[in-house]
Amino acid sequence: MTLTMSHGPLSGRPPNANYRISGPDGLLLFDDFPRRVRARFAGETVLDTTRGRLLHETGLLPQLYVPENDMRTDLMEPSARRTRCPFKGEATYRSFAAGGRVATDAVWSYESPNDDAAWLRGYAAVHWHSVDAWFDEDEAVEGHLRDPYHRVDVRRTSRRVRILVGDTVVADSDTSLLLSETGLPNRFYVPQGAVRPGISTSSTTTTVCPYKGTASYRSLALPDRTLTDAGWMYAAPFDQVKPVAEHVCFAHDGLTVEVDGHATDQRMPER
Repeated sequence: MTLTMSHGPLSGRPPNANYRISGPDGLLLFDDFPRRVRARFAGETVLDTTRGRLLHETGLLPQLYVPENDMRTDLMEPSARRTRCPFKGEATYRSFAAGGRVATDAVWSYESPNDDAAWLRGYAAVHWHSVDAWFDEDEAVEGHLRDPYHRVDVRRTSRRVRILVGDTVVADSDTSLLLSETGLPNRFYVPQGAVRPGISTSSTTTTVCPYKGTASYRSLALPDRTLTDAGWMYAAPFDQVKPVAEHVCFAHDGLTVEVDGHATDQRMPER
């Protein structure tokens, strides 16, 4: 996230700086991942490595590549699928087959990569959702691996935070939490008790963040309108963001997040 998304130095739209990074539209950085990674499929460990590397590519989340010697190539079947990347070359695909199951086109590699990406030779990548489980050391991982360049900080703030739908105040708090996360807008989490009673309803939507945990969403039901999935909260957040438990964050095109009387921009940055 830090390097390739938002205004990171490899995003193609870096912030003000006294240097320039010249190169193609798709900048690539192949960097060591610092911990052991394993993946399991159909009861088999199909990947086990301490030599994984993250490929940081403009506008994309980092992708883990693993030496083929650290993968169960005996559980792979060839595929006819081919794709071409102008910056990396032609990718060939293989499927995992184990326990009577097949993960079609789960693995891809560049057997003859472009000269500028020759270091990809001998490495392969696995589609995250094609296998059953991933482990960072001995901890199960959901969503994707944590980028070593990504950071999340939570701070108490006494700034007055109001959530408005039109002229209606949905929440009002001067005891909120400010969550700063690399490449994303600052998010203000207000205590549940600061939300106007009777208008926040549960949603069936959930999302998983590898840095914060599993989020459950809330909708806002007002007399004249309903804003679906207007906010979210983490019932059991990861330790690094534990204070945001029992707090709600709101971000929706139909509402305004106002801080000390000024509307904030909660839009996601363009890639």
